[in-house]
Amino acid sequence: MTDTSRTDVLLDPRHDAPLDGPCRSGARNVFERGANEQAAAAREREEAAKAVCHRCPVRLPCRRRALADRVPHGVRGGLTPDERHLLLAHG
Repeated sequence: MTDTSRTDVLLDPRHDAPLDGPCRSGARNVFERGANEQAAAAREREEAAKAVCHRCPVRLPCRRRALADRVPHGVRGGLTPDERHLLLAHG
């Protein structure tokens, strides 16, 4: 069973990504925005990133960390920057 109460997520300082999450493996490309990425492609990539986050054992602490640090880019903890912004604005 995964401990979802963890709050100590070690982040790679260059990428704000958990050091022990699946986003550190071959799925990394869905977390990086491409140059001149079209809106439809960005939505597809973000949905793929969210699917990786959904099965991640550190998803919730990663999300809490991204919200606390106000990470302005990328899918973190299964949320896009816009979704994190909305949570913070209505929290």
